[in-house]
Amino acid sequence: MKSLGPVLTVIVALIALWYVACVPMNIQEVLTQAERAGVVVEPPKAIDRVGQSRFGLVARNLDQIGASWSLPRARLPSPHKVIAELWASTWVEEVYGNKGIVKSGTLSVKSLVYHGLITLEGTILGFAIGALAGIGLAVAIVTSRTTDRAVMPWAVISQTIPIVALAPMIVIVLNAVGVQGLIPKAIISAYLSFFPVVVGMVKGLRSPDQMQLDLLRTYNAGPIQGLVKLRLPSSVPYLFASLKIGIAASLVGAIVGELPVQRGGLGARMLGGSYYGQTEQIWAALFVAAAMAAALVYLIASVEGRTLRRMGVRA
Repeated sequence: MKSLGPVLTVIVALIALWYVACVPMNIQEVLTQAERAGVVVEPPKAIDRVGQSRFGLVARNLDQIGASWSLPRARLPSPHKVIAELWASTWVEEVYGNKGIVKSGTLSVKSLVYHGLITLEGTILGFAIGALAGIGLAVAIVTSRTTDRAVMPWAVISQTIPIVALAPMIVIVLNAVGVQGLIPKAIISAYLSFFPVVVGMVKGLRSPDQMQLDLLRTYNAGPIQGLVKLRLPSSVPYLFASLKIGIAASLVGAIVGELPVQRGGLGARMLGGSYYGQTEQIWAALFVAAAMAAALVYLIASVEGRTLRRMGVRA
């Protein structure tokens, strides 16, 4: 409750800034429509407005500011237009639409709920693959100096490849061998979530100090016992910190993986909106993705708190 006031203040400031940014972003299209409707604008001809400063056009046409917030197919839609699109493509589509879940018994393919669940499916599978692979590799790196020297540099180098360039290649190669649907998207998602988990787990497994390691040696503990009794418990806080980053990166990977295929998902929804100039659709999908990422991170944080309390650590 103490942080509610500052959070609301930031939200209100961002919304106000968004409304202000809509005016110069949309002023060219507003003046063009006003000119076609016979309204006197300055400059009066579209050819004279080409290349002019958007802020200058706003200053000379202050009476057109309000229209920039309700412009259809705007460059930057206003917040209330995005909220209206969110409402229409979730509740209205599913409850009142002919293909919605109320009337047809299945989710509408036009609904953001449908596309969000498709993206969530790829996110969860990719995150599971990336997290398990990352934990396994981190254990190998810590327990084997050869693996550390041979694999860790390549893991770092792999993250320098832009995922936008790599995703179509993964989809094409896997399609060529008959692997389609969820798996290519999950692999792209796992690629992004893999590295944060590796780095976090390596840091956590190496977090015990030398005195703790020497104590285990005095008890004649072997490498496996040291790993299970000391290194793994010490790495739990680091693991959860990396999992929070990994789940968000996994969601990004799932969205990027949907762009080349365009068979549903928030990524396909965004791309379809860009094709047809439906910017409200793009922003609505972005809001759903942001809400989904926040919910997934919160879920991991909840599991972290319970796990650390059971271990006797103050979360």
